[in-house]
Amino acid sequence: MTRFTLVLILNLLVVAAVAQPAWSIFRGNQQLTASVDARLPQQLQLLASFQTEDDIKASPVVLGGIIYCGSTDGFFYAFDLNGQLKWKFDAGNSIEAPAILLDGKVIFGSLDGWLFCLNEADGKVVWKYKTDNQIIGSANWYKHGEQSILAVGSYDYYLHGVNLADGARRWKYESDNFINGAPGLYKNAVVFGGCDGFLHLVSLQTGKLVRKIELATYVASSPAIVGQEAYIGDYEGRFFAVNLEQGKVRWTYDNPDKNLAFIASPAVSNDLIVLGNEDRQLYCFNRQTGDLAWTKRLSNRVNASSVIVGDKVVTATMDGLLYVHRLETGEELSTYEIGGQIVSSPAVYDGKIIIGANDGRIYVLGKKVL
Repeated sequence: MTRFTLVLILNLLVVAAVAQPAWSIFRGNQQLTASVDARLPQQLQLLASFQTEDDIKASPVVLGGIIYCGSTDGFFYAFDLNGQLKWKFDAGNSIEAPAILLDGKVIFGSLDGWLFCLNEADGKVVWKYKTDNQIIGSANWYKHGEQSILAVGSYDYYLHGVNLADGARRWKYESDNFINGAPGLYKNAVVFGGCDGFLHLVSLQTGKLVRKIELATYVASSPAIVGQEAYIGDYEGRFFAVNLEQGKVRWTYDNPDKNLAFIASPAVSNDLIVLGNEDRQLYCFNRQTGDLAWTKRLSNRVNASSVIVGDKVVTATMDGLLYVHRLETGEELSTYEIGGQIVSSPAVYDGKIIIGANDGRIYVLGKKVL
């Protein structure tokens, strides 16, 4: 073996070791922090796209170079990074919920209340589970021994616990209003904000309430969880840091002059929290103190959740612009115009941003290799 060949092999091993393996759940991990230690080009370029027949409101997930996402056309799609279809599945109703990829299976909900489990390889149905109203948010999971338990919220007011293996109901936990967002994992429990104005902490093994913490009003977004704390915004523009062990709000951001909704979920990296609001502002908070590190006014309101990629933040607006900002300072680095409204949140995979828009298209953006 020549020295050149050895160096080449070592370089390939290093690349493989640092490559991001997956974005297999909404917000990238079970704690829903939407932050990855990766590099992103300052100026995004279109690499590929995939066209569906209606709006994309679901957020895509990615594994092994395959993108998985549902459309409001009622189909769920699997296609590669070049936009080539692998398979599609007819769910019979609109899909707005992000999928999760777990143990060779794809799990997602639809607007008629079905939770589907498909084979990742070919899109064949493994099982389906019925709730009594629409499913908008992603599921999450907890492994207990050999068994994986899924948790998914529905507009039937219940958080449902479902066995991954066979789709059998494990338990149901009743809240007092719609459950819109995804639950985040904390130890062996999940945390979710309800439209009843509470943050709920529910055991994934039993479905029993561990703790319920009063916030203020409707919570449409999903929490991000770091250590013992959950970070979440509400429908009247307040943002909270909640100690889950003590069951207490540690700090609250509340600007009475700007009380529009936080529909977007937060992204968290080290001591900074970033998310957009319907008031067109992108907010960056100090995680420890709740102080504003910076704010930036964008071109339109923000319903999609930002992602943090290394030292950059990527945010989509309702007029179809994709912004790249510097995380530490909020300096605008670049924009990319998609054109269609964006409520789908970005996935990050292998130095690429993957996002859907209301023109029915899912975009793969990154840096072109010449």
